[in-house]
Amino acid sequence: MHYIILGTAGHIDHGKSSLVKALTGIDSDRLKEEKERGITIDLGFAHLNYSDGLRVGIVDVPGHERLIKNMLAGAGGIDIVLMVIAADEGIMPQSKEHLAICDLLKAKKGLIAITKADIVEKDWLNLISEDIKNFVKGTFLEDSPLIPVSAKTGENIKLLKEKIRDVAQSIKPKPVRGLFRLPVDRVFTLKGFGTVVTGTAISGSISVDAPVEILSKGIKTKVRGLQSHGEAVKTAYAGQRVAVNLQGVSKEDIHRGDVLTMPEEIKLTSVLDAEIELLKDAETKLKNKNLVHFYTGTSELTGRIILYEKESLKPGDRAYCQIRLKSPVVAMSKDRYIIRRFSPLQTIGGGGIIDPLPRRRRRKDKIDDLKILKNGSLEEKLSAKIFQYGINGISLSELHGWINEEIPEIDNAVNQLIKKGEIIQTAERLLHKNAFKEFSQKISLVLSDFHKKNSLKPGFPKGELNTVFKGIEHGYFDELLKITKDIVVEREIVRLKSFNISLSDDKKAVKDKILKVIESHAFQPPLKEELTKTLSVSDKELGELLRIMAGEGSLVRINDSVYISAVSCNKMIESLKNFFKTKQEMTVAEFRDMLNTSRKYALPFLEYLDSNKITLRVGDIRKLFLKE
Repeated sequence: MHYIILGTAGHIDHGKSSLVKALTGIDSDRLKEEKERGITIDLGFAHLNYSDGLRVGIVDVPGHERLIKNMLAGAGGIDIVLMVIAADEGIMPQSKEHLAICDLLKAKKGLIAITKADIVEKDWLNLISEDIKNFVKGTFLEDSPLIPVSAKTGENIKLLKEKIRDVAQSIKPKPVRGLFRLPVDRVFTLKGFGTVVTGTAISGSISVDAPVEILSKGIKTKVRGLQSHGEAVKTAYAGQRVAVNLQGVSKEDIHRGDVLTMPEEIKLTSVLDAEIELLKDAETKLKNKNLVHFYTGTSELTGRIILYEKESLKPGDRAYCQIRLKSPVVAMSKDRYIIRRFSPLQTIGGGGIIDPLPRRRRRKDKIDDLKILKNGSLEEKLSAKIFQYGINGISLSELHGWINEEIPEIDNAVNQLIKKGEIIQTAERLLHKNAFKEFSQKISLVLSDFHKKNSLKPGFPKGELNTVFKGIEHGYFDELLKITKDIVVEREIVRLKSFNISLSDDKKAVKDKILKVIESHAFQPPLKEELTKTLSVSDKELGELLRIMAGEGSLVRINDSVYISAVSCNKMIESLKNFFKTKQEMTVAEFRDMLNTSRKYALPFLEYLDSNKITLRVGDIRKLFLKE
């Protein structure tokens, strides 16, 4: 199936709803007040089915100037615009405003229907047609089919249907493999079913029983049922009008402007970087920091426009800007938006959202980024965005929720960047090679400085090193250390690969004496505090030398006070193996006698053997844990 959304546009009382009914047989005016007053107040919905499998969903929008916000709620998801202009009145104020809105929203293509063609003379119809051609010149409707019709007599209704099919078939479908998003435009309850929301699915797909999240509320729920154009479906796709029956959610919890999406996939934002375009016929210029009404999807919010590089925009001007909203919104890169003057309400411009999650950057860097994020290839956009996140990186799922693209396309672009070496992938994050290069250079400088000042220490304690790099989580810091060249991580110590402890001749001599004394006492070595007196060295110097010798492997650290030689340690383990060849259990006394030592040493030796899984303590006896 090929799914396309068509939206009507035009002035009040120009026959939009009557035309929709003539095309589809469906009365899109659903409210009692609409039927009584004969005008469309809120969004109406219908559809056209074609024999080749094409289905065109129709969103009928109100034409009254006071209902522009309702029109905007329906305009965001449309692919084709059916501009409706009455033959007896011609171009009117809302004809102009609706065309400007659809042009700013980058509607793909459109058609023009001149309604009420049966009530005017042919010469007048020709004059109106020429007037309309001039009106749409320079817009997306230029060169679009222009068809006089009559909903009353049926004139050219069949021809209009055929032209709609021709235009629809030329439209690239919405991204069905993107992240599912459905901006909510209606909420109601059905007896026996509960809460139902409707909207145009603008990307992705959704199935019955799938988990969903309602943003900006943060409500997580489940899909009980799906309908599209009155038919129950198992799965709904981008480009369809969809009604979603939600499980365990109250009607009062959801409002127009909320977005139905997949849980934990999209981050709400109150700050957007964008390109802004002011309409040529805007009555006044837009000043930096002006308050505006902001519309995207079905959302209406207020916010402030911060212009980059300019203090004001004249009608027809373009610029990069930041939009700071008073409430959070769901938005992705490549979405479109409209702004209206704060007071009096008037559509003055709009544009494209470039970065819904902007990072703090210098002004020049910000502009350079925006140019890439707007005009670059998908690979270039993703690379620039990943670089903004610095050494902390960004997850792949966050990228999925950042830009409105097919997820497989995003994944493929990321894989290409990884192959080129431009992006580095850790267990859960992606980081730019330049950010990692800066990190590597900094850590090398920090370690180099540490080694110069602490030549007898084996390296920088990892926990302390992590605090030098503020803002990097402990677990992620470990990941970064593993992939950083030119460094060595030994348990909780980090050093440069090129670093070796350099001892003076005096310290080498002391080191030799330590080994000689400890070796000579076998399994009754002098305690650390005793060694300081025997060798006449300070506690600090002895501690450094013992750590060095344990690191080199000439000594084995039993605990803070007891060290034995590696030779003695090996003898102890061999003696254990021999003992357990004839017996399965060993007491502390047997162990003490085996080593010809005292209980004072036997207990710490056994604790060392237990902790290193050489022996296994069971009550007061030991068993051999060591595997042959």
